[in-house]
Amino acid sequence: MERCLRKDPQRVRRTVRKVVILKPLVSILIPAFNAQEWIADALHSAITQTWDRKEIIVVDDGSTDQTLAIALDDGSTDQTLAIARQFESDWVRVFTQKNQGASAARNQAFSLSRGDYIQWLDADDLLAPDKITKQMTALEQCGSQRTLLSSAWGQFMYRYNRAAFVPTALWNDLSPVEWLLRKMSQNLHMQTATWLVSRELTEAAGPWNTSLLGDDDGEYFCRVLLQSDGVRFVPEARVYYRACGAGSLSYIGRSDRKREAQWRSMELHIGYLQSLESSSRVRAAWEIHRDQAHFWTGSCQACPILSTASKVVFREVLGQDPLSSRTPRLVDPHCRLPEIHVRLTR
Repeated sequence: MERCLRKDPQRVRRTVRKVVILKPLVSILIPAFNAQEWIADALHSAITQTWDRKEIIVVDDGSTDQTLAIALDDGSTDQTLAIARQFESDWVRVFTQKNQGASAARNQAFSLSRGDYIQWLDADDLLAPDKITKQMTALEQCGSQRTLLSSAWGQFMYRYNRAAFVPTALWNDLSPVEWLLRKMSQNLHMQTATWLVSRELTEAAGPWNTSLLGDDDGEYFCRVLLQSDGVRFVPEARVYYRACGAGSLSYIGRSDRKREAQWRSMELHIGYLQSLESSSRVRAAWEIHRDQAHFWTGSCQACPILSTASKVVFREVLGQDPLSSRTPRLVDPHCRLPEIHVRLTR
């Protein structure tokens, strides 16, 4: 066979082309809103991925800055969209929609995608050039469409090469229940772009929750996790997360809507975890997570009004009403939250 291929260069090219076509297609999905400062860098990091079979879809969520107009030269004031248009090609597509929020933009991007695997990427973050290749290589050893792949991530403000990569307890191969227990009991998270998700798993999890103004990614990936057979952590794959301070979606500040969304997401978290396991360690993780949420929502007021369904979750898991005297009230944001050490046992 090798001798025949050496004698026939055209056959070699045809064989290589077939091998490339058989590789899974990865869709890199980028929601963008007023991202004119960062969108070009994000797109460049997507385009330069060493994984050959990829498509890139940008959904501009009604930007009011210069995100969409530079390449169009059509008088548009949306530079985020314009910058994105400069990168358009057969495998880089750019769409725009009326402003509906990041989750709606992500849902739209997924509906337009064709990939076998999904790589989410926010418009201000970056992927290491071999991020997807490293994870797809690890996937070959798993052989399951239901394995959820994660990666290392570091935070930076201006220079990505100075990003700080700080390992946490989530930087491991974990079962869904163990991952959720560590997340909730230690107040940890994984950045959105760390995940690489099969289309099968993405469809099983359902769409992003457009009713959540904050922590929509945390809630969404909990659902993805529930449908998975576990997390495979790939330490060699890297993501660079840009810290944007008060302008970021995750910043709660004094927004009542964001506080309510944070609480709603927290309630859903415990419901998802309880669906996997009902035990004393789940109760312990929930209580820690609740106390931390009190702190980070930064208010001295009582818990926001909860939905009837959420109150049921509270009563079933904690054995008490969410607004009873035994439920801690939100603490002063200037107070330091004391460390809570609870041994999680079955």
